[in-house]
Amino acid sequence: MPSESQIPIASQVVSNRFATRLALFYGTLFGMMGTHLPFFTVLLKAVGIDAFWIGIITAVPPVTRFTVLPVVTGLAERRQMLRGAIIVTGFATAIGFLVMGTQHLPVLVFLVYAVTCCLWTPMVPLTDAYALRGVRQYGLNYGPLRLWGSAAFVAGALVCGLLVDVIAARNLIWVIASVAALSALAGLGLQPLGQPITAHPAAHGASALLRDRGFLAIIVASALIQSSHSAYYIFASIAWQQAGFGGLTIAGLWALGVLAEIALFALSPRFTLQPSVLVVISALCAVARWVITAQDPPIAILAVVQLLHGLTFGLTQVGIMGLMVRHVPGHVMARGQGYLAACSGIVAGLTSIVSGMVYAQFGQGVYYMMAAMAASGALVMSLARHRLIAFSSEVDAGSR
Repeated sequence: MPSESQIPIASQVVSNRFATRLALFYGTLFGMMGTHLPFFTVLLKAVGIDAFWIGIITAVPPVTRFTVLPVVTGLAERRQMLRGAIIVTGFATAIGFLVMGTQHLPVLVFLVYAVTCCLWTPMVPLTDAYALRGVRQYGLNYGPLRLWGSAAFVAGALVCGLLVDVIAARNLIWVIASVAALSALAGLGLQPLGQPITAHPAAHGASALLRDRGFLAIIVASALIQSSHSAYYIFASIAWQQAGFGGLTIAGLWALGVLAEIALFALSPRFTLQPSVLVVISALCAVARWVITAQDPPIAILAVVQLLHGLTFGLTQVGIMGLMVRHVPGHVMARGQGYLAACSGIVAGLTSIVSGMVYAQFGQGVYYMMAAMAASGALVMSLARHRLIAFSSEVDAGSR
């Protein structure tokens, strides 16, 4: 992979402006997710949609990640309009959620949500690709930029946690749509980036990534570890609500995990271990987290376990993004992120469907399956670790 030191480093003022605007966009993007993820299934239930359709509807985002998403990211990269694609998908997402608020029949909700997700799910990989290019161009760190997204996720979850106790849960769709509109407007402020320079585009093209065993190990390990959160994302709020927890308590439990994630992102520039080692550590922490969660612990222990989210999700994200920066050339970064999201979508989609069946039969026992997935991710990364470290050493030597 060629060094991108050929790209001129902008002044500190321009660098700070890039970081500020990206942090604002991350905040609005993940703030919308904070209003969506913890309470979307509660919203669907309040509209009168049964468990069968909830399982089908919540499987839509993972499916779009491995079908539509790679097409969108690849098209954006070929047209050299990464920023433009972020803006277009942002406004389309806001419109989609507004339309969804007018629908109540399961089939219509499913169809509108499916169309919306086709344009919403590419936003995170597009933004991460944009961010990683900026990290290279301006000499920044990914973690401190990304933490603003996590902070906004907490704020969104807490707002919805408060609202779900005072307004009809079905009206939360308007909160989601409003924050999506804010995100679209924030996208207009993202500044253009210079195109990365590569000396050997044929040797480092997008198709070459899929023949690279190191890159395949990165996306498979990420998919297994991050998808091990599927049962948590889908059923945690429902299980906690059935256990008698109020909306604010549920939001607080979600917030604890994301606060730990924020702290990890803030500290990430100080990490000295190889990114591959960080991923293995995060996977092992996920195994411990899901095994404990399967025991249906009391709220005091559950609160402590939630803090492990900083390691199971946050450390995985930092490690995987570190590997992507080192392993994927800048001119195919968007497609690399697309492949990463697509692999995660395949695994998460299947996991969502299977989790629904397992949860219906065994309840919290579904988390044993999540622990097995995380352990598999640790194994994949452990086997590829030496290859990835050797590759990074070659790149570092070539850039000097």
